[in-house]
Amino acid sequence: MALQLGDEAPDFTASSTEGELKFHEYLGDSWGVLFSHPKDFTPVCTTELGYMAKLKPEFDKRNVKIIGLSVDPVDKHSKWAQDIEETQGYAPNYPLIGDADFNVSKLYGMLPASVSGDAAERTPADNQTVRNVFVVGPDKKVKLILVYPMTTGRNFDEVLRVIDSLQLTAKHKVATPVNWKQGEDVIIAGSVSDEEAAEKFPGYETVKPYLRKTPQPTG
Repeated sequence: MALQLGDEAPDFTASSTEGELKFHEYLGDSWGVLFSHPKDFTPVCTTELGYMAKLKPEFDKRNVKIIGLSVDPVDKHSKWAQDIEETQGYAPNYPLIGDADFNVSKLYGMLPASVSGDAAERTPADNQTVRNVFVVGPDKKVKLILVYPMTTGRNFDEVLRVIDSLQLTAKHKVATPVNWKQGEDVIIAGSVSDEEAAEKFPGYETVKPYLRKTPQPTG
């Protein structure tokens, strides 16, 4: 069955550019972003890996660990990293899993369980479903799943924005409205009574009984 939001993110042990990686152990108490690629030396993914390296300080500030994955062996990743640095200005500064046995891709529902054989003989089109983003919380539950086609580069600024929302709403009884960005007003959760809202969010605005706005909580 496909992974759903709220499911436990499957644990695994895999080879990576930073050595053996045990997923749950590696995350520890951190959040995680696992983002996958159909093949090394593919053009769109080259731009994505470079941009994620550039953004890594922003993920670090949010206690988020980045992990890449490609359905190719680790030794090819190292050669690809040179091209990424040359063309994008940043080399991957996070582990990149070599999923040549398709284990992680299958665990996360990105490839059918029946897939087998030599990863080197598969084309990007064969692995086109391996272009996902999974955000995992410190509780090891899946918080976000994004699936992209091969021809469309991913928006990792949006992933950061969603993580800001996830972390805020995990801590406070609020939700974030359309296009919300850090520092903007939020919506009081429907589970909060007006009496509790008055205590927790003094001066909140009632737009409709079901739509109550308040400045973003701090702390």
